[in-house]
Amino acid sequence: MSRRVDVPLVGAMVVVGETLIDVLPAGADLGVRELPGGSPANVAVTLGRLGRGPVLVTTLADDARGAAARDWLAASDVTVVAQPPATGRTSTAAVRLAADGSATYDFDLTWDLSPGTLARATSTGGVAALHAGSIATVLDPGAATLEAALREARGRALVTFDPNARPAITPHVARVLPRVERLVGLSDVVKASDEDLGWYHPGADPVEVARTWTASGPVLVVITRGADGSMLVRGDDVVTVPGVPVTVADTIGAGDTFMGALIDALVGLGAHGPTAREALAALSGEELRWAGTRAASAAAITVSRPGADPPTPAEIDAVARATG
Repeated sequence: MSRRVDVPLVGAMVVVGETLIDVLPAGADLGVRELPGGSPANVAVTLGRLGRGPVLVTTLADDARGAAARDWLAASDVTVVAQPPATGRTSTAAVRLAADGSATYDFDLTWDLSPGTLARATSTGGVAALHAGSIATVLDPGAATLEAALREARGRALVTFDPNARPAITPHVARVLPRVERLVGLSDVVKASDEDLGWYHPGADPVEVARTWTASGPVLVVITRGADGSMLVRGDDVVTVPGVPVTVADTIGAGDTFMGALIDALVGLGAHGPTAREALAALSGEELRWAGTRAASAAAITVSRPGADPPTPAEIDAVARATG
């Protein structure tokens, strides 16, 4: 039985971060194929397909790739507030797929979001939830705008953050870790993969890193572990959620789908607006497990098909019924 309470939202669900075009190999002698993506954009699409009607604040050029990204976002009920990047071209990520379907990326990306563009999305009607993540949180000059936005939203909205380490963009961990940990401290919910935590804190126990982070600001830190499931850490409480067995097409967008579905589930349990932190602290272990399981089911659907292709609520419900 669904545990969604869906207290009416006061304000918008806003996602801030990069939108880009994934350039993927299309197979032997077939060249490449181009698919819209970008971690924050994938989160916005997930929320849109789950019926949340989010606003995505991003950068997109007035070119063919930008038009393709706008069409892709609009098809999932995402409202786009965008400015053209200084380069005049939409950002890209050249994707390399390993034999197991895992993906690595080479980026051509500029992130120069201005405070004025962000204000256009947040100045009317308020914000119920604000999500930020990935490259946009560490790449200047736009990262400074984003950090200010999280600081402004703290205590007024549910603030969620996915550090989503990208060593190809920021190879020197010591230079980005201070900013990442400031953003952790400004957040209510942080989601990070075990690989992310291993890059930021080599050799450390992921659960201990999560506990340290919860002491600095967030109520909840979620560690994803691919096929091994996830752990939801809230202070001394650790809720373990198993992975969902699936045949992997590729892992593009898996973590972003998990993040979007997790936000959807937590908002559905009442964690949004000025009382978000209190609502998160009051959730039972069973409610946390339900939220984590729903996010895992959504991610499993995405990895079962090519590219970042998040599911609908009906598809998630079908997986939940099949897995008990």
